[in-house]
Amino acid sequence: MIYTDGSSMGNPGPGGYGAVLMYGGHRKEISAGYMLTTNNRMELMAVIRALGKINQRGIPVEVYTDSQYVCNAIEKGWLFGWKKKGWTKVKNVDLWKEFLPLYDIFKPKFIWVKGHAGNKENERCDQLATAAAAASDKKTDFGYLEVLKKDGNNLL
Repeated sequence: MIYTDGSSMGNPGPGGYGAVLMYGGHRKEISAGYMLTTNNRMELMAVIRALGKINQRGIPVEVYTDSQYVCNAIEKGWLFGWKKKGWTKVKNVDLWKEFLPLYDIFKPKFIWVKGHAGNKENERCDQLATAAAAASDKKTDFGYLEVLKKDGNNLL
């Protein structure tokens, strides 16, 4: 089981993701912060980084997320339509393209959970994401900077 959450202080603004991975009796928490990004990017980044931590193939994977954006894109098949149509007018294409090979490996089932509703693991992911967004050692979200450059925006 994987729980994920993303956070952005401003949208765009400093952001972070958090994830809790559980298998058997093992538990691993991961998080990272970024200087300038969006909430949806962090929601998706949490999933990508968590799936990337799984070493064992062939096990069932469930991803619990409070992001309807992420959950619906997969469970309602939007992602596969976006790919088929050549990614026209799709945001976060760089991350979706990074996600697809992981999806092909694990075929995770996505389950939406209501955020800030008392789900212990979702609340922990929120804490991890928020702390990462507030930390001083944030990374650069180069994918987001490329979007800004392409759109002619200069928020830096």
